[in-house]
Amino acid sequence: MQFFKPNRLQILIMLFSILALLIGYIFIKNSPQAIDLEQYDSLMSQQLIKSAKIYGDEVILYTNTRVYSIAKDGVNIRELLSVTPVSVKKESSIFELILAFAFLLFALFGLYYYQKMQKKNAQNGALATLKNISAEEGGINSLKILPSVSKVKFSDVAGIQAVKEELGEIVDFLKNPSIYQDMGVKLPRGVLLVGPPGVGKTMIAKAVAGEANVPFFYQSGASFVQIYVGMGAKRVRELFSTAKSNAPSIIFIDEIDAAGKARGGTRNDEREATLNQLLAEMDGFEDNSGVIVIAATNRLEMIDEALLRSGRFDRRIFVSLPDLHDREKIIAAYLADKKHNVQINEIAKMSVGFSGAALSTLVNEAAINTLRRGGKRVEMEDFLAVRDKVLLGKKRLASYSEKEKNIQAVYQAAKALCAYWFEINFDRIGLVGDFTKEIDKEIESRTELVAKIKVSLAGIAALKIYFNEAYSNSSDDLNKARRLAAEMVEKYAMGGRMLPAAQDMETILSTALKEAELFLEGMKKPLDLLISILLEEEILTKDKIKNALGEVF
Repeated sequence: MQFFKPNRLQILIMLFSILALLIGYIFIKNSPQAIDLEQYDSLMSQQLIKSAKIYGDEVILYTNTRVYSIAKDGVNIRELLSVTPVSVKKESSIFELILAFAFLLFALFGLYYYQKMQKKNAQNGALATLKNISAEEGGINSLKILPSVSKVKFSDVAGIQAVKEELGEIVDFLKNPSIYQDMGVKLPRGVLLVGPPGVGKTMIAKAVAGEANVPFFYQSGASFVQIYVGMGAKRVRELFSTAKSNAPSIIFIDEIDAAGKARGGTRNDEREATLNQLLAEMDGFEDNSGVIVIAATNRLEMIDEALLRSGRFDRRIFVSLPDLHDREKIIAAYLADKKHNVQINEIAKMSVGFSGAALSTLVNEAAINTLRRGGKRVEMEDFLAVRDKVLLGKKRLASYSEKEKNIQAVYQAAKALCAYWFEINFDRIGLVGDFTKEIDKEIESRTELVAKIKVSLAGIAALKIYFNEAYSNSSDDLNKARRLAAEMVEKYAMGGRMLPAAQDMETILSTALKEAELFLEGMKKPLDLLISILLEEEILTKDKIKNALGEVF
């Protein structure tokens, strides 16, 4: 049932109508009836007059039911005083006017109060709606920021030995901050974990918190991006404030590219406000405050440059897809609680390009297939039966046939050899990807830029030498080489003329390709050795390349 809700105008009309009726009633009730002397004598003889008032030249007579008036000159005032008291009133109807005015003020105050209450109710309703929306969107009112205690240890995360070593000093700092503070040592405020999906970036952050035994604050970058401007920034402030009050502690921001996307292009006030607050909070850290910010992304190129500068996320750790040895450890960990009759090394070899999450799915699906066929132990046939199912369920999952492995090994080994020889900095180069640590320089020579282009084109040159063919796996490197050549010509005038020309880019690229091809033809023996190492171990490091060159020369 709905009740009638009058609007402002209707309420005002009703109040003035009531006021008019009241004034009219008072006027009619108090309006005296004129009488003559005979009627006056009759009222006096019957003792009906209860009170009298003199208004100017008239005398107003009040009985129990009526009001009468008579000319003052026709009345014996002394005689009237002997019957009833007589008062004199100088202003006519002043009481009624004051009463009416007071009622009007009361009515206006009531209207004002009603409007104020309506406005307050509307604001409360809007705030309640905002809270509900924020809760639905995962906003600031939906969750209270509370720390969690991680029970994950480094021993629970198989593989990624190099990552564990890099994070070891951060764990030690969180455990023993006083040692570092006494020595005046400053550790990075932010650590950025970069790697493809499913490689265990979140698990690594939990392992750091578990090893250090400190509170762990987890937030997704998407949770900061709200509909209403200022909500994301407030959530950032509360997150950092809570973490500081629980120091030493770890803040982990997953998918930070959602909140820290590079500014520019399409304007988004809320996203920019959130990013600015994040930058301000990281700048506000005191040295050795005991709070470490760990963030994860698989889209490093999307992150705003301001977040990557020194003093913020100034340490980057690349978490790669697991190599052969890492996959063996991961598979062994997942098979530890399952009865099986398989060679872990064989499963690792057939799962090139699988992430840690994909390997977990592979082992679990194989176990399910075992139950489906009524087996008691997981067999190799179970892994073969579900391998394609796992592959199809994963986007962009690189898995190579034997022929493709050989092609990729030649391609990647050539890049590794050129990078080592031309002194292009890299961490390691694997069968399924490069894990470089490029150092940003303010000044680079033409020789250095050309060397980078040669490294990018080395794989193409090697495929031509070994197979006399071009393959589609060169797409990313070719785009990188073109970008570098364009910068040389258009930004740095390194193309032989001051004004840029497309011909200069072509000259740089074709010359670099020919030089890379000539270099690799002269380095055929060490290249063959590196190809065999890559096929066997799936990873090439600087030490392995140095040893290979030492064996040949």
